[in-house]
Amino acid sequence: MSADSIVLGAGIVGVSTAIHLARRGRSVVLVDRRGAGEETSFGNAGLIQREGIVPYGFPQEVGMLVRYGLNNRIDAHYHPTAMPKLVPFLSRYWWHSNEVRHQAIANAYAPLIENSVSEHADLIKAAGAERLIRKDGWMEAFRTRAAMDKEVAEAERLAKVAAINFTALTADDLARVEPHLTGKFVGALKWNDPWSVTDPHGLTMAYLAYFESLGGKFIRGDATTLKPTASGKGWQVKTVDGTVEGKDVVLALGPWSEDVTRTLGYSFIVGVKRGYHMHYAPAGNAVLNNWTMDKERGYFLAPMDKGIRLTTGAEFADRDAPKSPVQVERAEKVARTIFPLGERLDPEPWMGARPCTPDMMPIIGKAPRHDGLWFAFGHAHHGLTLGPVTGRLIAEAVTGDTPFLDMSAWRPERFKA
Repeated sequence: MSADSIVLGAGIVGVSTAIHLARRGRSVVLVDRRGAGEETSFGNAGLIQREGIVPYGFPQEVGMLVRYGLNNRIDAHYHPTAMPKLVPFLSRYWWHSNEVRHQAIANAYAPLIENSVSEHADLIKAAGAERLIRKDGWMEAFRTRAAMDKEVAEAERLAKVAAINFTALTADDLARVEPHLTGKFVGALKWNDPWSVTDPHGLTMAYLAYFESLGGKFIRGDATTLKPTASGKGWQVKTVDGTVEGKDVVLALGPWSEDVTRTLGYSFIVGVKRGYHMHYAPAGNAVLNNWTMDKERGYFLAPMDKGIRLTTGAEFADRDAPKSPVQVERAEKVARTIFPLGERLDPEPWMGARPCTPDMMPIIGKAPRHDGLWFAFGHAHHGLTLGPVTGRLIAEAVTGDTPFLDMSAWRPERFKA
């Protein structure tokens, strides 16, 4: 089988890329070892984060680093045995998180985030997926006035520099908005611009169906078999339907991208942040109205189609290490004190892995040393948010269209040094 383009990885980034290539008249084969959207794209908090122009940085304060070192938190957890391998990534992550460097990164990150809702809106309408979308933002609930004042000050700054809309809620306001939330919260911050997704996997599947309606093909296959064709003028990969050849190939494999890039001679320093979720039934007649973060505890509650999804912070570990869902246990214990959660609805906690570059920005663009090879990975916490933006950028680059954004900040060449 042959195609103009092969896209490896059928998460939200890969499916979005395949759509944009197909829209431009390319014959496209989308390849994944599993079903579409069954890895990283399956387990996120379901937010299209228009407000998220400042990527998550590594703590700089010594006191905070000491508290994280105790390894008893919800928002971050680590495997001690993995730390020697993670040090090169974590040290660079810490360095890039310095206030001055972090602000420069946020400035480069902003154009991607600014277009996230509009690019999703285009695909949501085309895919007929409006039923999966809410357009009423999300909330951070605060236990202390100091934490709330700090976040509100940052929101005021973002409102000035990036036209981000927010609403500060008093404790009484929060009680009216969320009558079943029982924690001793001093108030909340409502980010008004983001959209939320009631079934992230369902959204990926809707996008996949749209891709197939454009003539695209989705096939299961092994991305690690990727190699140049015998003629050297294209690429081939093995699938359950035989070998597929294409002139161009896009790597959108998330944390598994390094399994392919390494064999091709590229050495990117990319860390992995693992995360967990569990769904719960609400107890009695309790209702959670908003996507809500317990800010100082570092977990998220989201009212999704499959139940109330509790998501944890990041776990730093070997990508393929066995599950260690201690953060779910910690978060559930706290969450039950603020909202009447009922029984667990999943047989076991779900675990996923997100790739993260030390400078917190994705790797988007042409491979420096191979014709017809393109990279689209490293999206950390914003894979769902940036899927359609990345997909459009890659498709424009592959087909030679004028890019709607300057790609220089995120292209692979920045790793040459």
